[in-house]
Amino acid sequence: MHNGVIMPSEVQHLVDTGATYPVVRFAGVLDSTTAPAIRSAVLDLLASQPVAVVIDVRELSVPEPAAVAVLSDVARETVDWPAAAMALSVGGAETMWRSTGLPAWPTPADAFADLGEPNQALRQSLDLEPIVGSARRSREMVSDACGRWRLPALAGPASIVVTEMVNNVVAHAHTAMTVLLAQHDDAVAVAVRDYSAGTPRFAGLVGPTSEGGRGLLLIDSVAERWGSLTLDHGKVVWAIVQADNEPARPAGDHLGGAGMADPARG
Repeated sequence: MHNGVIMPSEVQHLVDTGATYPVVRFAGVLDSTTAPAIRSAVLDLLASQPVAVVIDVRELSVPEPAAVAVLSDVARETVDWPAAAMALSVGGAETMWRSTGLPAWPTPADAFADLGEPNQALRQSLDLEPIVGSARRSREMVSDACGRWRLPALAGPASIVVTEMVNNVVAHAHTAMTVLLAQHDDAVAVAVRDYSAGTPRFAGLVGPTSEGGRGLLLIDSVAERWGSLTLDHGKVVWAIVQADNEPARPAGDHLGGAGMADPARG
């Protein structure tokens, strides 16, 4: 309420990538109207696969306490990928944010101290254009990373995954892309971000004469789990490849619908 007039809900955000960990600072009102914008801003930051992020909510007004659940929803949605640690900077309002289940600190500096120093050596990225040869470059990146991370046995299956993801962008999305790799203990996360709204769908087994649908089938055969993350501008398709992994869960647990096309190998 301002001068007797109800002001429309609005929220602004600023991303600071120059600190120990990236910080997204929000100011304005968090309610059911602005919660989707806050979700989108956090997901967009997570799509770059940081080690951790700090969400600064000290300048947010929360007239609807239930709206803070948007952050716990994001945490659940990204628990498999990018599996980045998330911490809140809440000033003195820790009680209000306790229901999110996220660690809360008075300031970003306090959150940095708790998170410790990031190990950027366990993250890699490569920007590519949707052209022939991009899949080969992504495989080279995977092989090099798995060697340096002392996980050579994962180079083969991770290369299969990244080839299918990149080729799908080349054949269908036709946008620039970023290949993202990360080590998580004895597993490697492989992800590709593009700028197409189309989401790959898995339709299960395809017939021997089918000309498409094998991309996600191959990913499903070698990945421990996989899925996609929809963003305001594009998407991320990700998979986790693990040493001595058991058969992957049915892909229908992650994505449904029509199969990914089987483009020519790059």
